[in-house]
Amino acid sequence: MHLHLPGQSVPTPSRRTLLRGIGGAAALGAGIPLLSACGDSGSSADPKTVTLGSNASDAVPKKAFAEIYAAFKKQSGVTVDVNTKDHNTFQEQINSYLQGTPDDVFNWFAGYRMQFFASKKLASPIDDVWDKIGDNFPDAMKSLSKGEDGKYYFVPLYTYPWAIFYRKSVFQQHGYEVPTTWDQFVALCKKMKKDGLVPIAFGDKDAWPALGTFDQINFRTNGYDFHVDLMAGKASWTDAKVRAAFDHWAEILPYHQEGAVGRTWQDAAQSLVAKKSGMYLLGTFVGQQFTNEADREDLDFFAFPEIDSAYGQDTVEAPTDGFLLSKAPKNRSGAIKLLEFLGSPAAEQIYLKSDPNVVAASTKADTSSYSTLQKKAYDMISGAEHLTQFMDRDSRPDFTATVMQPALQKFIRDPKGIDGLLSSIERQKKTIFASS
Repeated sequence: MHLHLPGQSVPTPSRRTLLRGIGGAAALGAGIPLLSACGDSGSSADPKTVTLGSNASDAVPKKAFAEIYAAFKKQSGVTVDVNTKDHNTFQEQINSYLQGTPDDVFNWFAGYRMQFFASKKLASPIDDVWDKIGDNFPDAMKSLSKGEDGKYYFVPLYTYPWAIFYRKSVFQQHGYEVPTTWDQFVALCKKMKKDGLVPIAFGDKDAWPALGTFDQINFRTNGYDFHVDLMAGKASWTDAKVRAAFDHWAEILPYHQEGAVGRTWQDAAQSLVAKKSGMYLLGTFVGQQFTNEADREDLDFFAFPEIDSAYGQDTVEAPTDGFLLSKAPKNRSGAIKLLEFLGSPAAEQIYLKSDPNVVAASTKADTSSYSTLQKKAYDMISGAEHLTQFMDRDSRPDFTATVMQPALQKFIRDPKGIDGLLSSIERQKKTIFASS
């Protein structure tokens, strides 16, 4: 999949196909459903109100979304009643939430994660919305928004790449150069450590950041196709290729911030802000933590270095966020109007004005106001040969939540028992992927 730059012909999607295979979401949201819809589920719908379940609990996106909904109300007269929940709680309990009485519309992710709920009939097809908004998006985004049945379920709003972030002034001060190969990267980590910096900021308290680290190392070591097969449950976790990826990770683990399992990504980002860490592998949303304009201007990033020259730096992890329509919305006509508005360049521009840490999914959004960092992010995504969606979106959600997140935390705490860990992952994977 490629993003299409304005003025270019729309490219055909690359070999990237959305992962196949549908499974149950049994392990997700198995506890008490803390997530519930706005208002009284028994009441009849107010035609002037659309309810929306939001995972945008961080301050920057929360404000940006509020501005979109205010603009929608001004245009349509319809109020968006937002039900915001903590980001991680939302993800952990999405399954029971959708099976109950969810809000009319909800925030979610493109790719496998969207297809998963579409196949379970926990989301409604929105081909009628795409009849109106289709011209705003390149073919790649269209394919990313379809379920396995070929119908549309998703309205994309923004996307962003994962990369290694650093402060230009720190690199300048110490004479560091941006590494493009693994050997250069390891050498830079050693130099930073010697200079008294923590080479790589790291926080995995919420258990998802480490998934991104594994993805980068895996597709750089083994290529895009193997990565896709591994995420789809087709390749084995005991394959020597996976072991090689973990060996690379074990090599750089000593250069990561210690105590990562007890630290949030926000706290890890603060060590980059404070110039105590030299680098940080994360999505461009790391910029949310750079609240001072001078610090933001000092922020830059580079692609994860090449490990095997056969694959170079051809794969970019670029999760895409947007909206779905729930299985039985109370105010369907109002929800459709909202989704049409969310798929417009106007909505994207409102969002990007408040959250300059991401880039528009639409090719019609005005990019003239993009910061240097946004232009670089856009170029990185549009120039990629392959795009991935992030492990917990590119694989079965129950597998990543119950198996991979605890397994990677165990590896971070003790990288010595890799073979036993991989055997355990493979055993659990077989059980989970065999279930429907």
